[in-house]
Amino acid sequence: MTPMTKAVRRFVPALALAALVASPAFAKEWRTWAIHPDDYPNVVALNAFAEEVSAKTEGRVEPSVYANGILGAQPDAIEQVRSGALAVGNFNMGPMGEIVPATNVLSLPFIFRDEDQMHTAMDGEIGQQFSDALAEQGLVALSWFDGGSRSFYNTKRPIVTPADMEGLKFRVMNNDLYVQMVDELGGNATPMAYGEVYQSLKTGVIDGAENNYPSFDSSNHFEVAKYYSVTNHLIIPECICVSTTVWDDLDDTDKAIVKEAAMNAATIQRDLWAERSEASRAEVEAAGVEINEVSDPAAFQSAMEPIYARFISENPDLEQLIRDIQAVE
Repeated sequence: MTPMTKAVRRFVPALALAALVASPAFAKEWRTWAIHPDDYPNVVALNAFAEEVSAKTEGRVEPSVYANGILGAQPDAIEQVRSGALAVGNFNMGPMGEIVPATNVLSLPFIFRDEDQMHTAMDGEIGQQFSDALAEQGLVALSWFDGGSRSFYNTKRPIVTPADMEGLKFRVMNNDLYVQMVDELGGNATPMAYGEVYQSLKTGVIDGAENNYPSFDSSNHFEVAKYYSVTNHLIIPECICVSTTVWDDLDDTDKAIVKEAAMNAATIQRDLWAERSEASRAEVEAAGVEINEVSDPAAFQSAMEPIYARFISENPDLEQLIRDIQAVE
């Protein structure tokens, strides 16, 4: 063996190792972030996504789901997916506004009439517009999960009219639109990490929060907040989002497999979500939570008019998108 041959043999493995480290496409595991527990509809659907991708790519892509937020809080996880440090995340669009301003449209109160309308909008051209906007910031939205209809709950009293929110401190996700929403309704908004809410409710740091039935149930917030008032003020979609760095390293065959698996996972999640929502309502009601349906949502909707006016004034290029969403049948 000549000295040149020996040098080449040493050099080639070094190149292969460098490529393996540099490109996520060669990483066997796709670390996948989720904030909810293992039995939550989103996590069950993500595991189905992982199994389908692994089987159909014959191990070329191996997603592994890390539930319960063990890989970090959502803002950190979003940044990790954008950088390629994590491959996939199941993200709510609420906190995404600071990164992708167009997604703030999805956080406008009462932008969707109901969950069926949201599904129709996000599965079509409107959803594609949001996917394109996310892709510019390092995220590829593969499919859209149901984030449920969010309502207010608190430790003090039922909320029947906006006047009942006067003086109450509500936790909201970290987005100025949610702060404005609570303020316009007469409450005091407190942005706070999801994991801090239970203790804050228990100790009186906050009086209430807002979320859907499954989250209210699985977080055990119902143990300390005994009033749940159905306002359905927010219907915010969630995505299965993959890092563009990871996505671009796939060939067309594997991209098609991953995309189809994500769409199938969305179907699973939505079906499970509907079942879980119904079951969670029954569970918290049986645990002593007083649930009241808001009989006049128009009073809450009217209070949002200043938010829409300010939003359109500051984002005139998004006004047509708002109108398009509202027009979806």
